[in-house]
Amino acid sequence: MADKQKILIVDDDNNIAELIALYLAKELYDTRIVNDGEEALKAFPIYQPDLVLLDLMLPGIDGYQVCRTIRTTSQVPIIMLSAKGEVFDKVLGLELGADDYMIKPFDSKELVARVKALLRRSQVTAAANAAASLPGTSGQSGKYVEYPGLVVNLTNYSVIYDGHSVDMPPKELELLYFLASQPNQVFNREQLLDHIWGYEYAGDTRTVDVHIKRLREKIKDHPTWALTTVWGVGYKFEVRQ
Repeated sequence: MADKQKILIVDDDNNIAELIALYLAKELYDTRIVNDGEEALKAFPIYQPDLVLLDLMLPGIDGYQVCRTIRTTSQVPIIMLSAKGEVFDKVLGLELGADDYMIKPFDSKELVARVKALLRRSQVTAAANAAASLPGTSGQSGKYVEYPGLVVNLTNYSVIYDGHSVDMPPKELELLYFLASQPNQVFNREQLLDHIWGYEYAGDTRTVDVHIKRLREKIKDHPTWALTTVWGVGYKFEVRQ
């Protein structure tokens, strides 16, 4: 029997945390609850969760700092939870490395669906990275795009840049693949939100800017291609002759 996937729930409201744990237990996940940021950072390396549900407003060390600290050593999926709904809070959370952001109160089915989606992608990425490290397994298959020095594979959620595997959260990879699979085509922010994030993010256009910024930190322009800003319009993956 396979081990249960582990989810660390970080929330200072124990009633909410226990309710979340109940939802996840029904889906056969193993959960652990901690109620503040300091406790979360102590529990993380010991519990070694497969995913973290992280409340922003914590006593002492807040969720932003917890996320920032985890990201220095791990690419484990993080879903931020907050009663705050302002664009600024979402953007800051994403800039610090969160994979998703949910506003309280949220629907239990939606939470479980997002948890499952992130864990599924994380497993595929881990398996792909493990396979890529084996001799004779460098060939690509499935849905992928390839340019000099860059391979973005949507099937196994892997990115190879300059000969090295690059850790990348799912939405960053999906955005890069979408642009790179349609070279020289310009997309505005609303189109990218619709294709990558879906309708619930409509209007939150800075989300796109944050992800483009993070992509540029990891993937530098090449003499034959570049991730380009078209001022006043949006972005494109430019292929140069």
